[in-house]
Amino acid sequence: MTAIEKLILRFKEKPNNFSYNELKKLLRSLGYAEKQGSGSRVIFVNRETGHKIKLHKPHPKTILKRYQLDLIEKELLQKDLI
Repeated sequence: MTAIEKLILRFKEKPNNFSYNELKKLLRSLGYAEKQGSGSRVIFVNRETGHKIKLHKPHPKTILKRYQLDLIEKELLQKDLI
C-alpha cells in the first residue's frame, strides 16, 4: 500500500487530528492545486476538471474540524476520486 493510499484511508476514518497539511497532500495527489482566497479562505481547484473545493484554513491550530472532513469527503465521492 502506498503512502497516498494510507493517507486516503486515514482521511476516510475522519480522525480528530487530520491536519491541513495532510489534506493538501491528499488533494495534490488527486490533481488539485491550492489557490489563496481572501483571508483564511482557500480554494482547491482540480487541474483537469476545474472542480473547486472551498474551505477556511484552520487557525490557530492546523487540525481540520469534522464538518470540514465530511464536506470534502462528499465532494470527492461525488467526483469518484476516493
